[in-house]
Amino acid sequence: MGREIRVAIAGVGNAASALVQSVYYYSEKSPEEIVETAGLIYTKIGDYEVRDIKFVAAFDIDERKVGKDLSEAIYAPPNCLPINICKVPKLDVEVMMGPVMDGAPKHLQETPVYKGGSEYVLKVAKKKPVDAVDVLKEARADVLVNLIPTGSYEAARYYANAAIEAGVSFINGIPELIVSDKKYQQLAEEKKVPLIGDDVKSQIGATILHRALISLLLERGIKIKETYQLNYGGDTDFSNLIKRGETKEMTKLSAIESLVPYKIEATAGFGFIRTLGDTKIAIIKIVGEKCGGVPVEIEAKLTVIDGYNSAGVLIDAIRCAKLAMDRKIGGPLISASAYLMKHPPVQYPDAIARRMLEEFIRGERER
Repeated sequence: MGREIRVAIAGVGNAASALVQSVYYYSEKSPEEIVETAGLIYTKIGDYEVRDIKFVAAFDIDERKVGKDLSEAIYAPPNCLPINICKVPKLDVEVMMGPVMDGAPKHLQETPVYKGGSEYVLKVAKKKPVDAVDVLKEARADVLVNLIPTGSYEAARYYANAAIEAGVSFINGIPELIVSDKKYQQLAEEKKVPLIGDDVKSQIGATILHRALISLLLERGIKIKETYQLNYGGDTDFSNLIKRGETKEMTKLSAIESLVPYKIEATAGFGFIRTLGDTKIAIIKIVGEKCGGVPVEIEAKLTVIDGYNSAGVLIDAIRCAKLAMDRKIGGPLISASAYLMKHPPVQYPDAIARRMLEEFIRGERER
C-alpha cells in the first residue's frame, strides 16, 4: 500500500486555503505533538497520517490565482481568512484555469468581500480552460476535492465527470447533489471510483451542533415543535448562499429533519454581512414541550472561522477515499459520507455514523 495520497482541488477559495494550511500545519508535527495539539477527529486513518497528503493539481477561474503556485494562490483575494495558521512552502503546483460555466455568477463579480480593510470581487481570468481529465491523469491524482462556489450546478458535475473518467476518487464538499444521485453512484461503482458527499459537515458548525441538540432533546423525551437556524457570514460563499442557496438550505434541513421521527416546522436562513469575512455566526433556536406539555426553548449562538471548519473533516475524507481506492471499492462510501457530510446518500444519527465509519476504517465494513 502506497503511503502518499495525491490530491487535486477544484476551487481555491477559503476552504481550500484552510485545507492546504492545515495539512502543512500538522505535517510539521510529530505524531506525539499531533495528539497533544489535537484539533483532528482522527490522527490516523488506516496507515495514513496527515503528512501523507500531497497536493498535485488545482483548478480555479480567478485571475489572481490562475497561473500562480498553489502556495501563493491560497492567500490571494477574494479569499479572506482572518487567521493563517502557517506559511505553506512552494508546492510546484500551478493553479490551472478551470471551466467558468456557472461558477462565476454576476453577483460574485459585483458584490465585494472585505479583506484587511480592502474590497475585492471575483475577476475571471481571460485564459482558455484546461481539460481536467488530462490534468488529473498527468498529475496521477488519487482524489479530487470539489470546493467550487455553492450553486455551481454545471461546473460541479463537470469535475465529478472528470474525476470518474480519470479514475480519481471524488469528494463533493459543496451542496450540489452528486453523490446522492443514483446515476453517479452507478457510474462510479462501475469505474471503481469512490465517492464521498454531499456538502461537507463542519467539524463544529451550525448543522452538527443543531443535530446534537435535537438528539439530546429526543433522548430526554422532549416533543420538538419547531426549530430554525440562521447563518451569517461575509465571504463569497455567503454571497452565493443569499443569491442561489436553495440546495444549501435543503442539505441543512435534511440533516436536521432526518433525526426527528415526525414532521416539524424547520427553517434555515442565510444573511450576508460583508465585514464578517470568513467568520460565520449561527443562531439556533428549538421550541419543544416537556412533561405535561409545558414549553421549553433553547437558543444557541456559535461563532467560527468557516474555512477551518471544513479542513479537518476534509483531511479525514481524503484519507477514507484513498483507503477505499486501495481496497478497489467504487461508488458512494456510505459510512464516510454519513459522518462527514450533510447530505449523504443515507442519513444516520451521528453516533451510529461514527461507529460505521470506524468499522469501515478497520475493514469490517465494505463502504
